[in-house]
Amino acid sequence: MGWVWIVLLACAVAVLVAAEWPRLQARVGLQERRKRWRRRRQPELRVIRGDDDSEEFAASVERDLAQLPTTKDPDRR
Repeated sequence: MGWVWIVLLACAVAVLVAAEWPRLQARVGLQERRKRWRRRRQPELRVIRGDDDSEEFAASVERDLAQLPTTKDPDRR
């Protein structure tokens, strides 16, 4: 008779988990995990303002753009 109580308890736990699944999913799901990860990483982010290096940055961008491969599209002529 003891195993009947164990089966009933297991069924009750399964019903409880099934009923609370949406709330549990919102709390421990993949999206919530990503939100927590972003919140932890956000304090590490910072804005760097470099007025004196802006010309050097612009020159490096122009160099990088010049090195990009291009296609010769016959429709552009």
